[in-house]
Amino acid sequence: MAGGNGPWGGGNGPEDDKGRKADPRGNDRRGGGPQIPELDQVIRKGQERLRVIMGGGGSGGRGNGSGPGGDGNWFFTRQGLISAVIALGLIWSYLSFYQVKPEEKSVELLLGKFYQVKNDGLNLAPWPFVSAEIVNTSQQRTTDIGTGTGGELDNGLMLTGDQNIVDIEFQVVWNVNDPAKFLFNLKEPEDTIRAVAESAVRDIVARSQLAPILNKNRGEVEDALMQEVQSTMDSYNSGITVVRVNLLKSDVPAEVADSFRAVQAAQQERDRLQKVANAYANQVTAAARGQASQTAQEAQAYAAQVVNQAEGDASRFLSVYAEYAKAPEVTRKRMYLETMEQVLGGANKVIMDGQASTGAVPYLPLNTLFSTAKPAASKPAAPATATAPTGGNN
Repeated sequence: MAGGNGPWGGGNGPEDDKGRKADPRGNDRRGGGPQIPELDQVIRKGQERLRVIMGGGGSGGRGNGSGPGGDGNWFFTRQGLISAVIALGLIWSYLSFYQVKPEEKSVELLLGKFYQVKNDGLNLAPWPFVSAEIVNTSQQRTTDIGTGTGGELDNGLMLTGDQNIVDIEFQVVWNVNDPAKFLFNLKEPEDTIRAVAESAVRDIVARSQLAPILNKNRGEVEDALMQEVQSTMDSYNSGITVVRVNLLKSDVPAEVADSFRAVQAAQQERDRLQKVANAYANQVTAAARGQASQTAQEAQAYAAQVVNQAEGDASRFLSVYAEYAKAPEVTRKRMYLETMEQVLGGANKVIMDGQASTGAVPYLPLNTLFSTAKPAASKPAAPATATAPTGGNN
């Protein structure tokens, strides 16, 4: 440094007693160790090297007016223009090149209109003619309905098909499958999904009963709601895919919970009594049906017996008639004897021939004689019948 001046030709720094400049950081530079260069020296050397690279001449700040340390306008020189072009190129590259992550896609706009969709990696969108919008297509986004987050009307109270009120809270989990449609066809995606999902769930609940929604039909409600929301969003060309619907809550409002439980208990008791009555009715009906079946079978058996007996009697009569036609006298006598056998076979009787029937003999107490001969009989004998042959064939 000539004359002890700084790199810009300015003032003198503090010197020690021997005229040597002191270290501005307070370090004593009189030692025998390596000395740390001053900041202004480092800056000056850097400027000189830059001038050499740009084609400038001279050192120590004494140029010909073409460098940054000269007296002329350095910007309009050849070196200044090259530096400006390089700087503008760097700025343009910074504004034109962009990085897209693997879970994202970029939508490029040419003069404000849709141009193309690019995938992950380093992409070029020449500024200022082309701009890019980056959309995350893998992130699963969640929209809550019925929790009150969507405003005063988002209270989750809905009317069922049997005129009951149910409080429903659910989530719609969705992602983006077409970033171009998602950016240009929907102004407020979150509000659109909330409105579509709430309309769909109210339609489903209005066509359902309260009890199935509270108990066994929760999965069916989720599936039906997912299909309706997806169908509506497809009709909007929204570029959204509904991943799933989570039914978080389906219950009666807290204000009527006690009354609802009482009604439920009464309905359960009614169902129990109906089941008991149905069981008794089934038992009585089954017994009556069994008795009716038994009576019908007995009647059928009696009818078959009577018919068979009648047919047998008719067959026997026909056979007797055939024999009677062959020998009438013999058949008549045989029939007479068979009939008398049937009539008199079980009676106590005394048979006398024609000679003994005269006199006092028929007046003897024959019944008393039979009673004396059989004292151990349990019941009185039938009166004796005296039969005398008439001597005829009848």
